This record gives sequence, C-alpha cells and structure tokens, in this order.
Amino acid sequence: MRQEILYEIKSLYRDDFRVTGYRFGEGEKSVCIMGSMRGNEYQQIYVCSLLLERLQKLEQKGRLVSGHEILVVPCGNPYSVNTKKRFWTIDNTDINRMFPGYALGETTQRIAGGIFEKIKDYRFGIQFASFYMPGNFVPQVRTMKTGNENVELAKQFGLPFVVLHNPRPFDTATLNYNWQICDTDAFSIYTTSTREIDKQSAKQAVDAVLNFLSKQGVITYKGYEGYISRVVESQDFVNVRTECAGFFEKEAGAGDEVEKGQRLARIREPYTGQILQEILAPVEGIVAFAHNETLAYQNTAVYKLIREENIK
Repeated sequence: MRQEILYEIKSLYRDDFRVTGYRFGEGEKSVCIMGSMRGNEYQQIYVCSLLLERLQKLEQKGRLVSGHEILVVPCGNPYSVNTKKRFWTIDNTDINRMFPGYALGETTQRIAGGIFEKIKDYRFGIQFASFYMPGNFVPQVRTMKTGNENVELAKQFGLPFVVLHNPRPFDTATLNYNWQICDTDAFSIYTTSTREIDKQSAKQAVDAVLNFLSKQGVITYKGYEGYISRVVESQDFVNVRTECAGFFEKEAGAGDEVEKGQRLARIREPYTGQILQEILAPVEGIVAFAHNETLAYQNTAVYKLIREENIK
C-alpha cells in the first residue's frame, strides 16, 4: 500500500486541506473507490477503513492480480468532518454537486476538479454515498441512467437491490454521473447508515466490493457471494409523507416487509404527547428508506417503499 496526497490547498490559519489516497498494485487504472464527500458521512469513512485493512491483508498474501491498480480515497472533505458540518464549512456548498469541477472557480469547484483529475481515468468507480435526507437505507447499489449504465455489472456486487436512477438536473454535477460521462463504469453503494457506524452493513459493503473486484479479475478472493440482486427504478419508489410535524416514533425500519395498511410510525405532538398522525403503509412492499431523526416536518417523505410488482 502506498499513501499519497492527491489534492492539497495551503492554509494561512490552520492545517492545510489534504485529500489522501491509498494505492495498491501497479498497471492499468482498474478501480477507484471513493468514501466520504460530506462532513457527516462517518459510516462511509469507516467502510473505507475496513476495506483498506482487507486489501492490505490480500496484498501481503499475494492476492492482488498483477497489472491492476486500486485507489482508495477515504475522505474528500476532511475540513467538514473536523468541524461536524455536512457541507463546506464556509459557504455550505456540496462538493458532490460540483463535478467535474473548475480549477479557477469557487473553493468546492476547485476541490472537485482536483479530485476528479486524479480519479477520472479508472475503469470502475465505486462511491460510498449517502442520501440527501436523513434516514436508513436497505443496502443497495445505485447507478444513473446515462446511456452508459451497466446493470449486469451492478448485480455482481451481490447487494439486495440494484437501483436505476434517472438523473435530475442537479445530478449531472455528481461524481457518479461525471464518472459515467468519462466512460467509467460507476456505482454508488448505500449502506444502512450515514452518521452512525453500522458494523453489519459496513462489513456487507466491504464483502460486496471484494466480490466485485474478484469477478473483474483484479484480486484473487473467495468470500460470501451475497444476494441475487433485484432491480428497481428509483422513480417507482412509493413516497410516504407526513401530514404534520412532531416527534417521529418509528415502528418499521429499512429492509422490513410491510403489508398495506400496516402502521409504519406515529407523529406525536412534542408538548402534549397527543398522537397527531398514524403513518400507514399505502401499499404492500419492502421499506427501502426510513427516516431516523427525532423530529419530522410536515409533508416530508419519511418512508420510501418498493412494491413487489416493481422489482425486476
């Protein structure tokens, strides 16, 4: 393993901003694995740390196939991690909405551009991502429908679901989208959590990546094969929204199978304790996403359900 500073900004008042990468092997730029891009993505950094540990052991045993290079970047935004801010600490902008970047632009555009210049030429790109809303996901691999997506490759991770996502205008500035535009087979992996460490789903994500690398001939590895992935379109998710604001009492979690009419959660009035709403499942299906904050606001999508008939 070789440690390298991929991008750096000098600072007058505090430590320099550095994006650190870890390289394994030499030869074709085969796989780049990107961890946290936002300051509260602790789980994503943790998954990368477990992956680095496993790759080092495989390297010591001579199980990295020659002629391939693997690059792991645990964190692309260490400043925001250090200050416990999700987005850039100065102007609250999102680095993962700044790709492919611009060397003469705002700070986050320059960071995105500096990172992308180092990682854009890899054959496969894997990002440990998080959702824009707080909550827990059923483990899944997502890929954007750019015309360059490869569903069969996505299935080789062995995660429960492959989600195909039609890019919205702001998605065109994400890493996943720009990787695909540059002919990288790009995948975003969602584990169960973001701000909290979930060891079980973290291990599942590491196993999924190692299985994928093995199937691409990058490493020699035999592990748990995982699931026969089922494919679903993100547009087919059924949103379940709140009618009012209050304390959120969750009863169903990510991955649960629910019946139509089953109670998923309750909204309670914070001062009096009165039950303001019982949130019921509008369809039979699987919970793909569940809100996990103490408070829920009015008209917020606190659940996303997958209808069984929409799974391919």
